Order: sequence, then structure tokens, then C-alpha cells
Amino acid sequence: MSFLLTPAVAKTGDQFTLWQRFLPPEDISENGHLIDWLFNYTTTLNVFFFVLVCAGLFGFSFLYHRKRHPKPYYTYGNKKVHITIATVIGVAVFLGVDLNISRISNNDFMNVFAKWPGEDEDIVRVEVLAQQWMWNYRYAGRDGVFNTDDDVVTTNDLRVPTGKKIVFQIISKDVIHSHFLPNARRKVDAIPGRLTRMWVKLKKTGVYDVACAEMCGTFHYRMQAKMTVYTPEEYQTWLEEAERLALETNDTEVADNYWGWKWNK
Repeated sequence: MSFLLTPAVAKTGDQFTLWQRFLPPEDISENGHLIDWLFNYTTTLNVFFFVLVCAGLFGFSFLYHRKRHPKPYYTYGNKKVHITIATVIGVAVFLGVDLNISRISNNDFMNVFAKWPGEDEDIVRVEVLAQQWMWNYRYAGRDGVFNTDDDVVTTNDLRVPTGKKIVFQIISKDVIHSHFLPNARRKVDAIPGRLTRMWVKLKKTGVYDVACAEMCGTFHYRMQAKMTVYTPEEYQTWLEEAERLALETNDTEVADNYWGWKWNK
């Protein structure tokens, strides 16, 4: 189903320069910068140590070339000094890199992403049903109850507002999929028989991609939806019109229209 108020579409691929194609998608979420920062931090460390290892590999190969050292020296690395150096380097890398990355990611998760909106907050609730090969979205109508006549159901068409937390409850009809919002830096698996959850808060209007980040079968590439982000006023206008059309067109005899579930608090 497709309804009103489609904002201007974001830039298409052929409008980007070659360099821009290597850049990540635009971050339109309030907390995506945390994921970007950790990604950039990890990448910087990987590049630094890669260069360091390459410098050592090629540097020692040059310094100890057979022309400079015709008589080779063999060592098995089991001397005390060798073991000490290897241990110190390993512990330093573990504490300074691995443990630090785990600390940062755990703090972000516990202090931000795992803090679910309270029942008294003004949030947008969306149920998501993944299947080969499409995304189905369900919004409770004005009665606030899912799986009733006024539900708004769309296929590959996610509509959300800025400035509010959007809470997703997600399940799969067949195999494991992954609901991925590249411009919000968030994704979560859609699993058969199990509800998974995710929330985002967006700050910019436009039309953005929704993808499946799990290899789910032959036509995995077809699982592309569009996320239209409105201002709160535009979103309310769309939702009211969509509810009106839903009440006129929803057929209670079609069981496939009622795949939703009671909202899991």
C-alpha cells in the first residue's frame, strides 16, 4: 500500500562521485555516531598495526638480508627474553585494543541501546514480518491494538517520523533475515518463532533504504524496502489517511491480513 506525502528522494547513486561511493550512508539517527566512532576507532587501530607489522616484516627482511649477514642465526624463540617480549606485546594489545573496544561497545549498549523507552513515552510501535523475499510492516490504528480492522499494513514501505523513538518488534515467517537500517546504523535478526526488538530515533526527513543483512536464500537481493521519514505533523497526516483507507479496504475474511501479534511489553 502506498499513501501520501512522499518527501524528496535522497541522492541517487549516479549523483555521487567515486570517493563518495566509498563513504558510509548518511547517519540520520541520534545515536548512530556512537557506532561510527567505534568503527572508525577500530579501523584506525587495524591500519596502524597493519602498517607496523608490514614495516617490521619488510624492515627486518632488509636489515638481515643474506648479503649483510651471510651466516644465518637460528632461534626457536624460546629464550626468556623472547618469551617476555612476546608476552608484554600480547598483554598490551589485549588491554589497549581488545579490552578497550569491548569496554566502549558495552558502555554504548548498556547506556544507550539497551535503554528501552518507558510505557509513558510517546513512541511509534511497528511490527515487522520478514519473509522470502519482502518486509511486511504493521501499525496499530487509532485503537492502539494490533491485529484489528484499523491496522495499517504495508509491504516494503516503512513510514516513520523524526523526533520520536520508533520501537520495532520483528519476527520471520520462514528463515532467518536481518532488518537493517543503514542510515540509522542499526540492525537486528528476524528469527522464526522468536520476537526480536530494536529501537531508533531519527532526526532527518527523506527516503532511505531498508535492507536484509542476512543471506536468506536465492533472492536475498530482492529484500529491499524504503523507509520514508516524515516530520511528526506529516507522519500524523499520513497515518490518519492510511487508517481511513484501511477501515474501508481491510477484509476480515482474508486471514493473511492478520499476521500480527499482541504487542509484547
